[in-house]
Amino acid sequence: MCNFCPSRRGLFSGIGSLAVTAALGAVASKSALAQPTRSVETPDAALARLMEGNARYASGKMSERDYSVGRVARSQGQAPFAAILGCADSRVAPELAFDQAPGELFVVRVAGNFVTPDGLGSLEYGAAVLGTKVIMVLGHTSCGAVNATVDALQKGNNLPGHIGDLVRAMKPGIEPVLKTAGPDLQQRAMIANVQANVRRLQTEKPILGDMVAAGKLKVVGAYYDLPTGKVMMV
Repeated sequence: MCNFCPSRRGLFSGIGSLAVTAALGAVASKSALAQPTRSVETPDAALARLMEGNARYASGKMSERDYSVGRVARSQGQAPFAAILGCADSRVAPELAFDQAPGELFVVRVAGNFVTPDGLGSLEYGAAVLGTKVIMVLGHTSCGAVNATVDALQKGNNLPGHIGDLVRAMKPGIEPVLKTAGPDLQQRAMIANVQANVRRLQTEKPILGDMVAAGKLKVVGAYYDLPTGKVMMV
């Protein structure tokens, strides 16, 4: 037998190894390109996941993760489990505050965390198309937009540019608080603003209100405490 020719057994063994390698490569390729799946599928589970993540963040025990993992899969689609209507304040980053990886949260931000037409359309898209199970309106302590609104309503300030539009938008939720006596006016105003926007989203037609009524979506309010990092439900 030729000393330089591989045996039939060796030849077939090599072909078999190549076939297995090719099959594993195909599986890995399909796995890498598979669209992400949602972490949780019910409103209650979604809210619990948010609060568990915040507990990790506030205690300094955030999950260790490689943000490059899943990058290819995320390019094929998204399946966030929760939406956040948050303030544009640079000190409040929802993905960090709730210890969530990219692709888990659908975030809409505007100074004062109130509902705008564009923001409403985004939240409707998140719920009806992407399948978010909970919307959290997230305020925060020492909110400049809330404080500016309180000052403007009390003193009649004329704010420059389009900043005055923020005050006009937030006025309906905050103004009733000014008529009631009590301490911590700015804190109460911040919470009232959150609650007013929660009520609006819970009944907004034709999409969100119907999903809430059907139990497919939950809309909740909370605020982020800047000194501690804890999120408090309201």
